[in-house]
Amino acid sequence: MDSVPHSLLSLFQLDEQIPLSPAAAVTTPPLAPVMAHLGRIVADSTDRVAWLRARSQGITATDVAKLATEKSVHNAAREKINGSGFGGNPYTDHGRAREPEIAAWVLANYGIEPSTNLFHAAGQPRHLATPDGLGLARNGVFELAEIKTTSKPWRSIPRSYLRQIWWQQYVLGADRTLLVWEEHDNFVPRNAVPECRWIERDDDQIRILVGFADQLIDLLNHQRERERADGPPPYDYGR
Repeated sequence: MDSVPHSLLSLFQLDEQIPLSPAAAVTTPPLAPVMAHLGRIVADSTDRVAWLRARSQGITATDVAKLATEKSVHNAAREKINGSGFGGNPYTDHGRAREPEIAAWVLANYGIEPSTNLFHAAGQPRHLATPDGLGLARNGVFELAEIKTTSKPWRSIPRSYLRQIWWQQYVLGADRTLLVWEEHDNFVPRNAVPECRWIERDDDQIRILVGFADQLIDLLNHQRERERADGPPPYDYGR
C-alpha cells in the first residue's frame, strides 16, 4: 500500500484522471486457471529485505504507475538505476499502520483476503506486483484489493493509481480490483469506514502499460551492457 502525502498525490502524475462515478469499460481477461498465480510468488513483503531485493530486479506496479509517456519511461530508468532517494515519511508510515485495519474491513465486507506476496506475471519474471488483497467471488470472478490513505478528499481517481491497478490485474490475471481509500485529518481517520470503488480490468490500457514496461526493461538492459563493456560511465536517460 502506498500512502498519499500531504500535498495530495505529489509523487504521482495528476494530469490524467477519471471521475469517481462511471467505471472504465469492462474487458474480459484472458482465460487462465484462477489459482495459477499461486505458483508465481517471488517474495513476501513481511521479509522486507528479500522483498525489496526482488522488486529491484523487475518492474513493479509502483514503477508502472509513473509510466505515461516516453519521457516518463526514461525518467523511471534513471530512477531505477540511481535510486529515488525516498525512504518514507509520516504519511507512508501512517499508511502502513492503517493498512491492516482497512484490510480487515475489506475482508469482512467483501471477502477479499489480505496479501503480502510479490508475484510475477505468467511467462514474465520481471513483471512484478504486490496487491493488498486477493479474493474469488462466488461467481468465479478473481478480485484484488488496493488500499490507500490520503490527507485530502479525492475529486477523481488519480490516473497513476489506475495504472498501478491495471498492472496488478495483468500480473495476477485478475478481473477487477476494489480500490479502497481512507481520508485522514492529521493522521486521524475522518470517517468510521473507508470509501471504495470497483475498477474493472481494461486490456487496452494493460497493453499500453506492458509496452512501456518492456521499453523500461530494454533501457535497463542497455545500461547494464554498457557497464559490463565500459564500466559505469555517466549516462543521462533524460536526453
